[in-house]
Amino acid sequence: MDVSLIVSNILNPPILFFFLGITAVLVKSDLEIPAPIPKLFSLYLLFAIGFKGGVELVKSGITQEVMLTLLAAMLMACIVPFYTFFILRIKLDAYDSAAIAATYGSISAVTFITASTFLTGLGIDFDGYMVAALALMESPAIIVGLILVNLFTVDETREFAWSEVLKEAFLNSSVFLLVGSLLIGVLTGERGWHALEPFTQGMFYGVLTFFLLDMGLVAARRLKDLQKTGLFLISFAILIPILNAGIGLLIARFINMPQGDALLFSVLCASASYIAVPAAMRITVPEANPSLYVSTALAVTFPFNIIVGIPLYLYGIDLLWR
Repeated sequence: MDVSLIVSNILNPPILFFFLGITAVLVKSDLEIPAPIPKLFSLYLLFAIGFKGGVELVKSGITQEVMLTLLAAMLMACIVPFYTFFILRIKLDAYDSAAIAATYGSISAVTFITASTFLTGLGIDFDGYMVAALALMESPAIIVGLILVNLFTVDETREFAWSEVLKEAFLNSSVFLLVGSLLIGVLTGERGWHALEPFTQGMFYGVLTFFLLDMGLVAARRLKDLQKTGLFLISFAILIPILNAGIGLLIARFINMPQGDALLFSVLCASASYIAVPAAMRITVPEANPSLYVSTALAVTFPFNIIVGIPLYLYGIDLLWR
């Protein structure tokens, strides 16, 4: 593997600011970003990437390549929670296993955006319709996680309402804004893109950098929770993304995705949700311990993917596509 890829990735401003946030917590700096700002930036990133994806989807059209990619995305979002659930059951109960499995079956939009920036820096093209794959992979894992809970637990006092499950899966803020922005991008096309370009394009890189600074602060504060997870979950949070990315790359090679799209697809398969799924699990599976599924996704898998994982998956693509 070319170590220079990891070095060049680390030396990107967003990644360096992520490290700055971690350092601030470790040295006990009083650096703090007021709570509403990270939420606003998160919504901005989802809006910008969704809108651009919709515009690009209009350009490409609904081709066989697009349909195969979207079907592969939904397939992975449904399959990953199943086999990760049974791996987790080696050490954990069904509630925690299902919540963590759903977290790893879903995706991290910020990891996807970081990978897009990485590809842009290397001059590797990718298709904007990959954002549609991002949107489609967010919700299925929540539904699969809830199905697993109901299949493998017996609790007569537990109330289960499909209306609540579907509401959390499809109408939580991140999914709703991402899909809505995608549809608006499809409806307005190039005309809409030119109208919003100063906002969606000019500010994007700066907002991503500032958001990753906050993510560094949050991830470092979650490091204490890792003491509760033990070596099993820490190993899981590193090895499962590699396994998922590997499966994603094989699928991408089989359906002949371009290399840039293949990297984004593998990153989607490898990432774990730390916003949408945890919010849904807190409501629908209150028996699960949030410190387990949030800390593994945010304090281990997220930094691993943006620092080492993205260059590692690109190396795998170089080998397979060669």
